[in-house]
Amino acid sequence: MNKVSMDPSVSGVVDNTRYLRIEMRKQKIGAAIRYIILLFCGLVMLYPLFWMFSAAFKPNHEIFSSLSLWPAEFSLDGFINGWNTGTEYTFGRFFLNTFYYVVPKVILTVISSVIVAYGFARFDIPFKKFWFVTLVATILLPTSVLLIPQYLMFREMGMLDSYMPLYLPMAFATQGFFVFMLIQFLRGLPTDMEEAAMIDGCNSYQLLWYIVVPMLKPAIISVALFQFMWSVNDFLGPLIYISSVEKYPIALALKLSIDVTEGTQWNEILAMASIAIVPSIVVFLIAQNYFVEGITSGGVKG
Repeated sequence: MNKVSMDPSVSGVVDNTRYLRIEMRKQKIGAAIRYIILLFCGLVMLYPLFWMFSAAFKPNHEIFSSLSLWPAEFSLDGFINGWNTGTEYTFGRFFLNTFYYVVPKVILTVISSVIVAYGFARFDIPFKKFWFVTLVATILLPTSVLLIPQYLMFREMGMLDSYMPLYLPMAFATQGFFVFMLIQFLRGLPTDMEEAAMIDGCNSYQLLWYIVVPMLKPAIISVALFQFMWSVNDFLGPLIYISSVEKYPIALALKLSIDVTEGTQWNEILAMASIAIVPSIVVFLIAQNYFVEGITSGGVKG
């Protein structure tokens, strides 16, 4: 027994095992600390969202008197009265109004951005560098600079108090950020499949639809996701072009509930705000799944 215990090879194995156990313990402790920090940061960032949702179930007088997430007096009046609104229309009408211009805006943005990005990435057009620099310059241009010219243009075209000024410009790839993002994504894709398809007789449109678009799926879904969330949360655009209450989207409907002359029913506003963010959360979760699927299926295997 003494000879076995004093064997250098056996003692070396014991030392290695002990070292591995210590290292695994350190890794587990480090991972636990990282998860605790991430969980704490996540809770800090989500606390305002939780507070908004819980405050929707509180009476109006309790909202600003307590920071507790659990209401002392549970009430559904905020959701009931907020959904009915103070007008002849329910909040569901404003929900539908939002999708009347958000859906066309997302579709037109994706189509126009993909076409323009494909042209920049795959074709040698005259003054290509100049037009690309111009595209990047439009990204840096403040949106407020274009408000008055665009308003005057749509007024002369008779499109005020309609949704067309909100989505019609998207048909001309006016969102330079999305075009730039797709161009950079296309530059990272191999052209082997496109060249093979051209040899087989595909034209440019067939290449775009059957070869490029499937590989662009992750970027396209990202464009649609960002445009959807930005459009749903847009307040300035509808405020400028929409003047009829029956055409108000969610953003303007929430502002309509705030009365500057009387006491504001904040529980109703917070209740409708909680409902208003549901479509963005649902679309994000769905798009996230497709985004992962697009990455795994969009690779080119050699």
